[in-house]
Amino acid sequence: MRKAFNFYRSYYDVFKELSEKDRLTFITALLEKQFDGKEPELKGMANFAYLSQKHSIDSQVVGFETKTGLKLEPSQGGSVGGAVGGSVQEKEKGKEEEKGKEERTIMSVISYFKENGYSEKSAETFFYYYESANWTDSNGKKVKNWKQKARGVWFKDENKISEVKQSYIPTQNNSW
Repeated sequence: MRKAFNFYRSYYDVFKELSEKDRLTFITALLEKQFDGKEPELKGMANFAYLSQKHSIDSQVVGFETKTGLKLEPSQGGSVGGAVGGSVQEKEKGKEEEKGKEERTIMSVISYFKENGYSEKSAETFFYYYESANWTDSNGKKVKNWKQKARGVWFKDENKISEVKQSYIPTQNNSW
């Protein structure tokens, strides 16, 4: 269930030009379209006003349906305090948090660090630091996306894989 939409100034400008009766008809049609996806059946000036704003109204509905994957449908009564099962925003927030938890294993962390040119030692230090702190940072905030935390805090020059390789120098004891 949709909880909000953008009310553009143009909606208000058109609304002001209508008679009291047409204002109510126009605003009702706008709200029913935005929250329920219901196509209005309007006549006269209310229809003219709605048609003048139809493109932006429909664009918002399509944007909402595309972003959420939900199809707006006429509701059966209202709900106080939001939709059953949480709002779309709450569900999206949950998806973001889950995204950061994916593959939070020592092997995936090492792989990610190496792919980005950082040492296995720094990956292990990173992993065990946050694992031992139950994936909270030094400020007590939950680490929602470990890859973002790695990039922002741990990806520093001192943690990069060293380009300098020690040469093998044969001696009397270890000749080729």
